[in-house]
Amino acid sequence: MPLGGQEDMGVVKEERQPCGGASQAGRSVGPDPTPPDDLFIREMETGSPLWRLSLGTGSSPTRQPPAADEPPRTIPLLGFSLPAMAPPPSEQPDSAAAAGAGAISRVLIVMAMETEAMPLVNRFNLVEAPARESIFPKGASWTRYYGSHKDLHIDLVMPGKDAVFGVDSVGTVSASLVTYASVEALKPDLIINAGTAGGFKAKGASVGDVFIASDVAFHDRRIPIPVFDMYGVGARKTFAAPNILKELNFKAGKLSTGDSLDMCPQDEEMIVSNDATIKDMEGAAVAYVADIFSTPAIFVKAVTDIVDGDKPTPEEFLNNLISVTARLEVSVTKVLDFISGKRISDL
Repeated sequence: MPLGGQEDMGVVKEERQPCGGASQAGRSVGPDPTPPDDLFIREMETGSPLWRLSLGTGSSPTRQPPAADEPPRTIPLLGFSLPAMAPPPSEQPDSAAAAGAGAISRVLIVMAMETEAMPLVNRFNLVEAPARESIFPKGASWTRYYGSHKDLHIDLVMPGKDAVFGVDSVGTVSASLVTYASVEALKPDLIINAGTAGGFKAKGASVGDVFIASDVAFHDRRIPIPVFDMYGVGARKTFAAPNILKELNFKAGKLSTGDSLDMCPQDEEMIVSNDATIKDMEGAAVAYVADIFSTPAIFVKAVTDIVDGDKPTPEEFLNNLISVTARLEVSVTKVLDFISGKRISDL
């Protein structure tokens, strides 16, 4: 789902306020002027568990430690080295490489809104999984459709409708939860996060453009503590799919993700810092989960509205939603046609 600009649905445009409201506006977000005490310094020098965790060097049950002669796999960013997500099978641990050695068989499509998803459900005659076949926790509103296309088994999942308000459960929390449950149960070879997005004309985006995200990051997780600030941004490279870009003539651009439809000054500053061409409300959360499982993920985003344009975002989004969603369906179909019979390394 796209993030809008300065307007909200049916709300008169107002001057943007600092994120967090008036109580936050007066607070300092800079570092504590109090110098660190001896314990903090000793912990940094000796590598306390919290400090090691902050640096991302702690162990994870889903990962294997690198070989002694293998250099760390990192992406440089603002002087820090951050992890790249979902390496191809040839670079993954042996067990993951063995699982991905053959042709892609199972594809998980993660979407946020029913309006975005139903054209694909209808295109591939996907069937909604009955309650007795649910892979999700009891009481969850999450929805799964499944079927096949050529050599691929397809599972399409959505967070579904909120039980209280009856609207699509958009945002990072729902996206990460449904993605985690689906990957854990279905063990897909590839994840496709497909949906609509806002675009920036200053970065070359136009309504109807379809992008493959090259990078993802968050723009509304502000943690003004050294290293934790970088964790909050969560910047990472996505799984590279150069052949998809070349053969299908999609655009490439960086994706920034946040949980608000509007855009306060702090969010805007971070979006610029993230060098984003498009922005949504789910992508970076899906990427985070994909990285936990070392499952390759690609992000197909179709632009419904221009954030830095002269039209109100809600109006432009609603006017373009149907036509752009149809374009998204065509684009995802092309991606599935392309990957059928191919290996991950062929993408």
